[in-house]
Amino acid sequence: MEPLKHECGVAMIRLLKPLPYYEEKYGTWMYGLNKLYLLMEKQHNRGQEAAGLACVKLQANAGEEYMFRERALGAGAITEIFANVHEHFKDLTAEQLHDACYAAQCLPFAGELYMGHLRYSTTGKSGISYVHPFLRRNNWRAKNLALCGNFNLTNVDEIFEDITAQGQHPRKYADTYIMLEQVGHRLDREVERLYNVAKSEELQGMDITHFIEERIDLANVLKSSSPAWDGGYVICGLTGSGEAFAVRDPWGIRPGFWYKDDEIVVVASERPVIQTVLNVSAEQVHELQPGEALLLNKQGAMRLEQINAPQQKKACSFERIYFSRGSDTDIYQERKHLGKCLVEPVLQKIDNDLEHTVFSFIPNTAEVAFYGMLEGFEEYLNQQKIALIESLGENWERGELERILSRRIRFEKVAIKDIKLRTFIAEGNTRNDLAAHVYDITYGSLTPYEDNLVIIDDSIVRGTTLKQSIIGILDRLHPKKIVIVSSSPQVRYPDYYGIDMASMEQFIAFKAAMALLEERGWKEIIDEAYRKSKAQVGLPKEQMVNYVKDIYAPFTDEEISAKIVQLLTPPGTQAQVEIVYQTLNALHKVCPQHTGDWYFSGDYPTAGGVKCVNRAFIDYIESVRAKH
Repeated sequence: MEPLKHECGVAMIRLLKPLPYYEEKYGTWMYGLNKLYLLMEKQHNRGQEAAGLACVKLQANAGEEYMFRERALGAGAITEIFANVHEHFKDLTAEQLHDACYAAQCLPFAGELYMGHLRYSTTGKSGISYVHPFLRRNNWRAKNLALCGNFNLTNVDEIFEDITAQGQHPRKYADTYIMLEQVGHRLDREVERLYNVAKSEELQGMDITHFIEERIDLANVLKSSSPAWDGGYVICGLTGSGEAFAVRDPWGIRPGFWYKDDEIVVVASERPVIQTVLNVSAEQVHELQPGEALLLNKQGAMRLEQINAPQQKKACSFERIYFSRGSDTDIYQERKHLGKCLVEPVLQKIDNDLEHTVFSFIPNTAEVAFYGMLEGFEEYLNQQKIALIESLGENWERGELERILSRRIRFEKVAIKDIKLRTFIAEGNTRNDLAAHVYDITYGSLTPYEDNLVIIDDSIVRGTTLKQSIIGILDRLHPKKIVIVSSSPQVRYPDYYGIDMASMEQFIAFKAAMALLEERGWKEIIDEAYRKSKAQVGLPKEQMVNYVKDIYAPFTDEEISAKIVQLLTPPGTQAQVEIVYQTLNALHKVCPQHTGDWYFSGDYPTAGGVKCVNRAFIDYIESVRAKH
């Protein structure tokens, strides 16, 4: 309904055979490049602001370029970067285009190692200089580093202070730049360690280079740089000499998957993407484990190594509810079950009146949960039918039996996503008026003043579109009651690990709780939560407590939901409006392997998350007080 921005998507490919092998078997040496394009397009849902790719050529001679990068901004960035790459090949003869040896020796982006990135900005910083992959150049091939990731760090300030204290000077105060310098610094140290070993063995010239490149251990680099990272991440990196890595955070917050056969190694943010692009089964695709790294040396030998000790796994549940593609076999079933879990609370809201209720969904991400909800209601209706048939006994009449059997769950495509607001329509009433027409309705899809309308969405975070568009446009159908259903629980807290939810005022649940406290004369709860939050500003983040929980503590979920309804229902709405949220218990039951629920519960898996929510609450209170 209100698209959340997810941090990013990553893709990495290592070809394990020489380019002529792919030319002979698949008819093109561009096999790796083409697979990278597909991996990125299939993950387009993870980034629509920018894209970039990097390539390393293993066969380059001294004086020849061996590391290439292309980046672009905008929703069409994937198409643009690959079009720019293919520009290098447009003047080739057919013979040259299919000469893999010529390509390996002479053509840019004709390499064995590829890395792609899709970007959604969560930092507010934009422009081509913030588009991954980031590149750190050096005359030593092994010291060149390209880095990209799906991540957000909560402790950039601490890391910045640490690396500047060591004498480093990052070009920008941004997490990726700082991470690049940090990893790059440790890579430099690893190369210099090996250089000293080579010199001690009295090697000279290129023998030193080969000695270093054959022995670089990126596990050493990651073990000395990544322990300081507080946040959710899957970071991928390439060196100029052909090593590669992908490393996941110790809590398993952000997702990462890999596949290997005798031709290729692939890493991506989502499992079904690898399945589709390489035509392999789910069982052949492996999950990168918390704190684990996939490591590739120059020769293409792969190993897995534990870089940081795994913590209690807190994989992001929003990946299951919303972000990841629903084509994943497990995610598809989980989303259906999330819909099924809502049958009982919805029945209560419609007084069990299925005969006069129409079900629908907000396009398009809630569609799978909608199917699950329908299945749940069909099972409920079948039980009713069985009970009614049994109650007829032996004296049943055909007409009565037909009436029972003909009962159906009524569903329609009621809401239609009609237009996308353009960014040049920026201000005030004009934008609000246009926002009311983002969705349209299917007229005649329910009986006016008689039918209830139940409409499911995957999440209700800000509620802006509900208030500005959805409820008002649905009310034109004149339903007796509108029940808005969220397949996720109430979003109460900011996220700091990759989702674009960072400030308190974004959350309609927070606004509802604050309004209830004001209404009931409990302002001292707000003041005390602020005082306790402010008092811990100077403490180490590991000692901080999330006192924003105190804002919600006096109220039941139902009380907050009722207040949300009041805040979101536009003036003049004729239908009665209700909201049903998923419970946290149901979410955990459906997604037992993805228990990261901090945006719902306030239970942040890292100390940095608590520090950030503390800061967000203080900023909110102080900004409100400044206005008054």
